[in-house]
Formats: sequence, C-alpha cells, structure tokens
Amino acid sequence: MVIGLFCLRNISFYLCTPQRQPMNRYYFDSAATTALDPQVLEAMMPYLQNKYGNPSSIYSYGRETRLAIENARKIVGKILNAHPAEIFFTSCGTESSNTAITGSVRDLGCKRIITSPIEHHATLHTVEYLDHRDEAKVSYVNILPDGHIDINHLAELLASSDEKTLVTLMHANNEIGNITDIHAVGELCVQHGAIFHSDCVQTVGHFNFDLRNTPVHFISGSAHKFHGPKGAGLLYINENVHIKPYVHGGGQERNMRAGTENVYGIVGFAKALELATTHFETESNYIRSLKYYLMEQLQQQLSDVSFNGDAAGRSNYTVLNVSFPKSEKSEMLLMNLDMAGICASGGSACTSGAQQGSHVIRAFNNDPNRIPVRFSFSKYNTKEEVDVLVTKLKELV
Repeated sequence: MVIGLFCLRNISFYLCTPQRQPMNRYYFDSAATTALDPQVLEAMMPYLQNKYGNPSSIYSYGRETRLAIENARKIVGKILNAHPAEIFFTSCGTESSNTAITGSVRDLGCKRIITSPIEHHATLHTVEYLDHRDEAKVSYVNILPDGHIDINHLAELLASSDEKTLVTLMHANNEIGNITDIHAVGELCVQHGAIFHSDCVQTVGHFNFDLRNTPVHFISGSAHKFHGPKGAGLLYINENVHIKPYVHGGGQERNMRAGTENVYGIVGFAKALELATTHFETESNYIRSLKYYLMEQLQQQLSDVSFNGDAAGRSNYTVLNVSFPKSEKSEMLLMNLDMAGICASGGSACTSGAQQGSHVIRAFNNDPNRIPVRFSFSKYNTKEEVDVLVTKLKELV
C-alpha cells in the first residue's frame, strides 16, 4: 500500500510539473554527416525488409540482391563517367583510402609517398603507419598561407627522386573547404610516372566528375556526405592499375573486398548520388548562397572575424571555417552553441574527441589567439537558420 502511494505521488509530481519543451536544433555540420534523404530511405527499404537474400547465393533471393548491387554499380559508374568494373563498394571513405594507399605500396611498388599535412587522418595515419614500418618513406608538400597546396613544391618533390611514388592529396579539404586542382596534380603524376590517389569524400555528390578524362588512379567517396546512408563507401580503381584485396575471406566485389555486401547501403549510395547529380545546379547554388550569406552577416555584425582557407575563392560551397578572436567566452564557443541547439565543429568529426586542436589550421595559420569553427551546409539548411546562428554568435563571441 505504501509502495502504491509512493508510485502515485511520483506520477502525480511528474504530471503536474511543467515539462521542458524540446529545443529547436540547427544543424551546421554537414561536412561531418548529412541527413538521409527520404527518397534514399524509400529506395533502401525493400532491401531492409523483404529482399534480404545473400548476393552470393544462386537462388532467386540472392539473384535479386546481386542485381540490385550491379545496377547500383552501373548508376555510379555512369554518373562519375567510369566503367562499372572500376567501381568498388566499401564500408566508408576511410576503408577506401586505406585500401588504395596500402595497395599502391605493397602491390604497385611505390617506395615513396607524397602527401600534405592537411589531409584527413584516414590518409595521414595510414602513410605514417607505412613509414614507421619502413614500407615507404613519406614527404609532405608545403601549404601556402591560403591553405592550398604548393603545386610548385609538389613538382619539385616529384622531380627529386626516381623512386616509384604515390601522391595522395584530397580533392576538397574537410575542415577549410579548399579545393585542389586534381587535373593539375594528375598531370604532374603522369609526367613523373607516379600513382595518384585522391580522397574525394567531400566532393563525390557535390562535384561533377569525369573520371575517364581525369588523370587519377584511385578516388575515395562516402555516401553519408551527400544524404546517403552511413556504412557505404566507394573506391574507384582505374582499369590500368591492379591491386590485391585489403580484406580477405571471400570473393565479393570481384575478389577485391571480402565480406557480405551491404546491399541496402549500396542501393542507398546509388540513389543518393543520382539525386545529388539530378539537382546539382539548383542545390549547389542554393547552398553556396547560404555560405556567402553567413560570411556577409558575420563581417557586418561581428568584429575581428576572418575566414580560414580560401573561403571566397577555390573552395567547396558546403564548408566555411570561421576564425574568431580568442577570449574567455569564445574558448567555450562550441559547447555554448551546442547548449543553444546549434551543431557545429572545431574540425574533423573523426577527431572531435581530441584536445590537440585542428592539425589543418596549425599547418598554415598557427595563431594561438584565434578560435576556428567549421560551419557546413546542406540543402536542408535555410536562411532563417543562418540568422539564428548569427544572432547566437553575437551573444557568445
């Protein structure tokens, strides 16, 4: 009886106490991940529910999922202007980059790697690992004050040795948005007989590729950066290079990647890329307008604000890295934005738990009196949300 009374009193207290209303959330971290497009989910659902056959099985359930994978491969190949046989599905961009870099060293005879200090850790940690094992020696191309790679220094590095070389440079930087001219890099690699891999995780789905006419051997991509599902990655391998599997234990992906395929993820990858390509002009112009609007409002309404990288030049339209003056308030900026329901980032989402700051910013603008914050946009953001962000920043900086 006492227990029952205690329960009733607690229920009464809960029902009579005003409950906090859910906080509005404003998402400005689409370089970390994006919301799944409802049309992508719709395309995936049959393979999450009824079409569950193993693609390696020879009966009808297996054949229909195998067909879905191969249709997705054709769609992706057509959009990127690559042969379907050059398209391999992985779990993520990190796996794709690891596969390309490791395969270049172990199977293509690359004894030297040229990269940059502002690469994603999927690249940097992989080349460091190979260097520490004495499988390849690593050289780093210089970074210019605006965050771009020094293409002249790259040419010097390539000319400085006759050793077989892998060049691995990202297409668009995930923290500052700077875009590297992969055609120019690729042409240098052709001149020096080098292998070229590009981490294109931030540009697949946000950039029109023509891989048949791009001098690149490998590119990496990831579906969740363009409103596709997590767990679905892309590795393009040019038909003129041949590497061995990175993962062993099965003959999937034409003997290139062991393990039962992520069928619904692959279907979602293709659908998301199809949608991104179909609406590219409209959506890219819209997102770019939000980026420039935020730049304009910050410059008008806040003092001593600048932008890291080449924000108004050769830059990805989805990313803006803002530099705020360091103060007692701004040092807690990300936490205070989060408490206000605003999602932003201090750097790569893959290192958000680390305390050492951004290795990208340190590489070209190591000012201890500035606080960098990355805001990144998608088709789901609005101008009104940008206004909310600017208003809150005026309070917090």
